[in-house]
Amino acid sequence: MHLIGQFRDEDRPDRFVWLRGFRDMASRRDALSAFYGGPVWKEHRNAANATMVDSDNVLLLRPVRPDAGLVHPGTPRPPPGAVARPDSRVEVTLCYLKAPADEALTASFKQHVRPVLEELGATPRALFQTESAENTFPALPVRRGEHVFAWLTVFPDAGHHREHLRRRAASKAWAEPLQPWLSASLEHLTLSPTARSELR
Repeated sequence: MHLIGQFRDEDRPDRFVWLRGFRDMASRRDALSAFYGGPVWKEHRNAANATMVDSDNVLLLRPVRPDAGLVHPGTPRPPPGAVARPDSRVEVTLCYLKAPADEALTASFKQHVRPVLEELGATPRALFQTESAENTFPALPVRRGEHVFAWLTVFPDAGHHREHLRRRAASKAWAEPLQPWLSASLEHLTLSPTARSELR
């Protein structure tokens, strides 16, 4: 499995967010089975589980196109023992949809939404949508019955992110084209990478 990134949620101090990637659903099953059935998890699972209030808030996503995901391999992770946390911020925007994402939505995003986000200093790094395939590792529950379209943006530091938020609040043009597809308000996660997060 690819450990993409680990983050603290700046708006929810009791939440830890992490992203991991898999080549396909079969390799996801094999990798998760090997980890959760292996000696490291068996040794540390009680201590790890004791820290968790909820571990079921999991979205199963895939890139909207093969070229819309994150580059792998990415920048090498800092070595074990690293403690310096990067200044960057990662924002994840979640769009909850009435139906699965379709070509019309992705085309509208490319034509109308992405250019405005770029003007506002927030070029999307990757685009994702709900993976509708069966959960190949049911011991790890995922959120079902939802249709999500999401994008991920990386800012060099908190100041750049705050400036983007200020400019975004004054602009409605970036969100209006999405409205026909939405079933709920957009959700934004502001994430601070940990010291060893690859995505930073």
